[in-house]
Amino acid sequence: MIEYDPKDWLRFVFSIHKADTIRKLGPALAATAAYCALVAYVVIEYVHPGPDSDLKNIAIMHSLLGFVLSMLLVFRTNTAYDRWWEGRKAWGALTNNSRNLALKLAHILDPADTESRQFFRAMIPNYAIALKNHLRGNHRPDEWTPCPGFDPHTVAPDRHQPNQIAMRLFGKMDELYGRGTFRPEHLLVLNDEFTSFTDVCGICERIHTTPIPFSYSSFLKKFIAVYCLTLPFGYVLSLHYWVVPVVVFVFYVLASLELIAEEIEDPFGNDANDLPTDQMAANIRKAVSDLL
Repeated sequence: MIEYDPKDWLRFVFSIHKADTIRKLGPALAATAAYCALVAYVVIEYVHPGPDSDLKNIAIMHSLLGFVLSMLLVFRTNTAYDRWWEGRKAWGALTNNSRNLALKLAHILDPADTESRQFFRAMIPNYAIALKNHLRGNHRPDEWTPCPGFDPHTVAPDRHQPNQIAMRLFGKMDELYGRGTFRPEHLLVLNDEFTSFTDVCGICERIHTTPIPFSYSSFLKKFIAVYCLTLPFGYVLSLHYWVVPVVVFVFYVLASLELIAEEIEDPFGNDANDLPTDQMAANIRKAVSDLL
């Protein structure tokens, strides 16, 4: 995720960073410019339409469809942002519950039981790292912290990584209960934070594995394409060759909104506008280490 100063207007206006959609749309913008120039050239130089030409009626169609298209893009963008924000809330809950779990364990565990403290100090952040890589489809055992009773290389890459880490955490809690370190009331106190890990994982998996319905996304792309491809016919009589930059700019705005929505609807990857899950996992590790 890009860190920026929202008050720095000049930087936003005059700089082009890797997240700008103009980089991805460069070939499409060039093709649109060539297409509009060809249409303008043919209509102006060969067709010679009169002032009462039916081509002007196409502009009326665009004025009617423009409102519908804007409403569709607003709905598309809001839906994608809701998914991004829900993912952020889920990772915020994971951060808070990791801290709460570490805080309670810090008081329940005997200060002399360094082995158990070291285990939870490593494994609670390991869950966040496992979830991050699971959502990205990666297996990175080098990012996990080894500890007594856990070897990162024993985690099977073809199985659910967060569940494997959660099983180790629950197994350690059950072991401490059997040894008498945990009393029944301790397990009740710790249960909410522990079960929230799997709840957060389920929320993130639901966002990650459920894209916008194909028909809706396909229809919107076709709508934008047809709208922009017919724009030069409707405005070439009034704008002449200025229709080229005007149509290119309109296409850039409409297509950019769709690209941004596509990027943020699954916010757990490595795109510039995705959630900073690497940083959040590092923050969980620091907080848990301080508490334990």
